[in-house]
Amino acid sequence: MSSTRHPARWSPHLVVRLALVAWGIAVVALWWFDTSASSVHGAGPAMTAVGRVCGLLAAYLVLVQLLLMARIPAFERAVGLDRLAAWHRGLGTNVILLIVVHILLTVWGYGLAGHHQPLAELVTVIMTYPEMWKATVGTLLFVAVGVASARAARPRISYEVWYALHLTTYLAVFLVFFHQTETGGDFVGHPVNRLLWTAMYVSVAACLVVWRLILPIAAVARHRMTVDRVVEEAPGVVSVWIRGHDLHRLGARPGQFLLWRFAARGHLVTAHPYSLSAPPTAHQLRITVKAAGDHSRAVALLRPGTPVVAEGPFGHFTAARAHRGRALLVGGGSGIGPVRALAEDLAGRGDDVVVVHRVSRPSDLALGREFEALAESSRMIVHRVIGSRRELGYDPLEARFLDAAIPDAADRDVFVCGPRGMTTTVVRALRGLGVSRDQIHTEEFDLR
Repeated sequence: MSSTRHPARWSPHLVVRLALVAWGIAVVALWWFDTSASSVHGAGPAMTAVGRVCGLLAAYLVLVQLLLMARIPAFERAVGLDRLAAWHRGLGTNVILLIVVHILLTVWGYGLAGHHQPLAELVTVIMTYPEMWKATVGTLLFVAVGVASARAARPRISYEVWYALHLTTYLAVFLVFFHQTETGGDFVGHPVNRLLWTAMYVSVAACLVVWRLILPIAAVARHRMTVDRVVEEAPGVVSVWIRGHDLHRLGARPGQFLLWRFAARGHLVTAHPYSLSAPPTAHQLRITVKAAGDHSRAVALLRPGTPVVAEGPFGHFTAARAHRGRALLVGGGSGIGPVRALAEDLAGRGDDVVVVHRVSRPSDLALGREFEALAESSRMIVHRVIGSRRELGYDPLEARFLDAAIPDAADRDVFVCGPRGMTTTVVRALRGLGVSRDQIHTEEFDLR
């Protein structure tokens, strides 16, 4: 998912970026202050030195990736889980490249210094250096995860397989750590550096244990959520009503999403993001899910009484982002759920709300009656945009059509949630109509 935020010179997400960059500079400083100019004289030592820096940065960026997805509330509030996931994905390629360059330059540098062939030197390093077999296994795991995360590979791999591969990252980090502290020139004979490096790993591990394990388990015990009922809203679309205790303590707002697990076959191991499709109450939540894959299709088969595990809430797709008293909400596909919840929240506080409900067929108008009821009881107008682009011969969400239907779009806060293609079209059209970037808030369901 991705959200457009209010730009600011010192916006929270910029502060997080600067903090992470400063941390990276401190990591490089470990090498800088412990490396003399004479030690990098010559091609071999110079290549080895650059390889060491690449290794340090690769290790640091892996920890950053783990930290970004540790569900730390301060990070989520400042940046949003959708953007954190995008940063996490973006760092993946850099990590793999740094690992490869680290290996190539370090081994080549050793070979030049010892007058050995690079391949022979690689075998020597793996077979004789302390902890190198662990580092080799860890490196292979990193590469496997990197390949599975490539843009071309992701659509061909099921979410469950992708998730299982990513779990091996924890093992890879554990295995590679010992190679760093036992053979790294910046740590052998440097107890302070070694202590700081170990503390960095322990700190990240603590964040993961607290926010990915302990607090979710505590939430399960506190809220005791179960499936109350499953209701068909449209062909391939169901709403799952979830009952629990003290659900108001979650702090969820209409439009936000949670990561859901259900104690049923195929649902417990992996968590999937589904948004609230109705304002939450102290004892009940609702999500509306469109069948788009094996997991989402299986949601329709959930039985009442099935235990539920939820992490969150996450996301900035809420009324807190609307400041103008007038809002335009555009939803399609699975995105109609958070739009439905947000529409009621905005209308309930008296805002002037326009909803654009985009579907290909009339039968796909999930939650349509609820929108009608909201329109009758509040300042809300609902536009149903029906028909596939192929049948219509044009895209009904292009600028000229939006301008005709909502001529005051430039004066509204805009929320868009749906398939990526639809979101891209709507944002492009709105920008063409003079809607500024800080008015547009988007949500996409893609955390991998």
